[in-house]
Amino acid sequence: MDFAAMAQYIPLFQEAMLLTLRIGWVGIFGSVVIGLVVAMIVHYKVSVLTRISRIYIELFRNTPLLIQLFFMYFALPRLGVPISAEACGMLGLALLGGAYMAETFRAGLEAVEPIQTESALALGLTQGQLMRHIVLPQAVTLSIQSFVANVIFLLKETSVFSAISLLDLMFVAKDLIGLYYKTTECLVLLVIFYLIMILPVSILGTYIERRLRYGAFGPAGA
Repeated sequence: MDFAAMAQYIPLFQEAMLLTLRIGWVGIFGSVVIGLVVAMIVHYKVSVLTRISRIYIELFRNTPLLIQLFFMYFALPRLGVPISAEACGMLGLALLGGAYMAETFRAGLEAVEPIQTESALALGLTQGQLMRHIVLPQAVTLSIQSFVANVIFLLKETSVFSAISLLDLMFVAKDLIGLYYKTTECLVLLVIFYLIMILPVSILGTYIERRLRYGAFGPAGA
């Protein structure tokens, strides 16, 4: 193991990780917005939009992100819609994640007992108050585990961004391997930097899940 070479490569991996994180978190934020809107449409069965939403969910959940990125990056410019590699990565991740987040949020919304919404409406709450104070808090609590799993999944999916010439972690690792043949060193650094990116999310998600469960049910054995 050439530790001197690894030390030289670390700044390149750091820069690539920052780019990966920026694209990844913008895409994840977009996926949350899209997923919430689509989940609301499906849950409340908004006429023709429900069918369109279901088609969107099935299309993006059942095709690889790599193919989606290729279509956006190579086909859209030919159709007169220019798009940069960075914007393509963000949009691709948002659309893919939105399909998964929509199913997560929909499951959370449907898990709320109808008797609770009926009781809230009978007490005079408006639809906005019902959603803000009754439905969403419970739906978020119930779907937090799947939500965190989706976030981790999307962060790992950033590894395909190198296919559209984004200088992400995978691109830097492959480039250095091709230039200097330091395969083991580059792969070790790649694993380390992905752990730096994803492990805190996993730990934080586990902590939040336990806190929400504690708030809902109280301490074990109580």
